[in-house]
Amino acid sequence: MTAAEPVILVVEDEAPIRRFVVAGLRAHGFAAVEAATATAAMLAATSRRPDGILLDLGLPDRGGLELLRDLRGWYDRPIIILSALGHEDDKVAGLDAGADDYLAKPFGIPELLARLRAALRRITRDQQPEPVLACGDLVLDLVAHRCTCAGREVHLTPLEFQLLAELLRHAGRLVTHRQLIAAGWGAQASSESAGLRLVVHQLRRKIEDDPADPRRLHTEVGVGYRLTAPTPPASG
Repeated sequence: MTAAEPVILVVEDEAPIRRFVVAGLRAHGFAAVEAATATAAMLAATSRRPDGILLDLGLPDRGGLELLRDLRGWYDRPIIILSALGHEDDKVAGLDAGADDYLAKPFGIPELLARLRAALRRITRDQQPEPVLACGDLVLDLVAHRCTCAGREVHLTPLEFQLLAELLRHAGRLVTHRQLIAAGWGAQASSESAGLRLVVHQLRRKIEDDPADPRRLHTEVGVGYRLTAPTPPASG
């Protein structure tokens, strides 16, 4: 282990899955710490202060969501849920409890690493607040209140600007409907789902080459949206 290796705490009670994840992390430049219970996870988190946590919700001694809420009382680095509970309500509950992202089992190591690296990059950005937010060639200047996409200027309404800023602050991560509604209409708003869909529709018309086939602003059905750098279209 070298000092440059990010340390990731893997909290998973099923040994084969835990070994699979740990091996994948170590093969790609991460150091891994293992925990099979919530008690062991809390001890490892407080003693090792890992750079990120991969958290299974089905732990034998305590609920994973309860552990997540306790961790978020003091731990401000990425937490990604790994769980076989793939229902939309489970995802929303985990994200609302403070998770940075949610990966349903079964999953592959490449996707896990991509989500983890995106979350770690966000922490680096947050430690150095910038007046400019960017994801690929989509750039939002918070001071000049200016947006450019692929080098062209994009005119946004104040509400579109607010929601796009929220998506850019969490680029690569799933942002729930509730988070976006709070960013645009206030924390007490609860009935702006139709308004949110309309703003997303408008944003896609302005930042997507083909709004009907978005490559930047993706829908996570029933949960929220994810903003990514555009992927090149598949060649025929």
